Amino acid sequence: MTRHAEPADRSGPASGPIVHGFPHLKTIQASLTALYRRLSYDTISTFAVSVLPDEVRVPPDADIYLGTQQVARTIVQHLRLPEARMIVAFRDMVHAGNVELEAGPEYFIELNSRFKEDRRDIGACLAHEVMHVYLHRLGLEFAGTRDNEILTDTASAYLGAGWLLLDAYREESNVRGDRLVRSASKLGYLTPEEFGYVLAKRALAFGDDIEPWFSSAQARDAYRAGMARAQADLRQPPLARCGWAGRRRYAADRRIVQRGDGVSPVRAGGYAFEGGSPLRVSFPCPTCHQRIRVPVRGRFTARCGVCGSELQCDT
Repeated sequence: MTRHAEPADRSGPASGPIVHGFPHLKTIQASLTALYRRLSYDTISTFAVSVLPDEVRVPPDADIYLGTQQVARTIVQHLRLPEARMIVAFRDMVHAGNVELEAGPEYFIELNSRFKEDRRDIGACLAHEVMHVYLHRLGLEFAGTRDNEILTDTASAYLGAGWLLLDAYREESNVRGDRLVRSASKLGYLTPEEFGYVLAKRALAFGDDIEPWFSSAQARDAYRAGMARAQADLRQPPLARCGWAGRRRYAADRRIVQRGDGVSPVRAGGYAFEGGSPLRVSFPCPTCHQRIRVPVRGRFTARCGVCGSELQCDT
């Protein structure tokens, strides 16, 4: 039996501040590469439409167990997992949820009992746990718990269910007695901006922009920050859209290598020159982050061998 746990959300000053920014970016990008290598672009493109908000929320007047099982079934169907019975239970525990991956035909998911009182993030927690099932069936995992959980969050967001994990990020103010209490909460291992980054990469690849679905202003802000970072990936040299400053820096680096001054291959902005004749340059694909190697020979269209993206380059 294998068990995977979703970290509990954090709220209030005792839990410490929520981390922001992009501290896990390299692992996220490695996760995207692994997904494309394992699934192919054709398979990933079948998830181009995200799960709809109304399909993954438990109404306040619905039976908590039946409603939660229905949301779990929706996510299972979205991921095209084999039909199997999803048993969902609630109990007091440190984590927000966990899943047991059995050899049999059913999956057992436990959720923190707090979700019985606050149903808003049931779908988010299930998206993470069911993705563990999906990746387990694919045989795709990273070494180490931290990296594997980042892979799970990234896959969940990129395959159309994990937008719920960013929607679980919120900052709220509540009156308790005569005091105004401020709290912040989130789910998942990625920062809010990193979830925004993965969802933005998905939107740029498939046109599936889910910003109107977010229920909190904080989630929308994180999505926009992630979108800005994802768009910056499209403007790195030697891509033709890199802009004047990037083009000038790239040209200077290329001259240093071409002079053969004994300088090591230049690495800036993600690209690296590789000596030899003809001179070559490698750079990460802005879609799947597989490194692409092309000759230095001016303007042309390169094609990523993993995700199939066609990239206008000026090398």
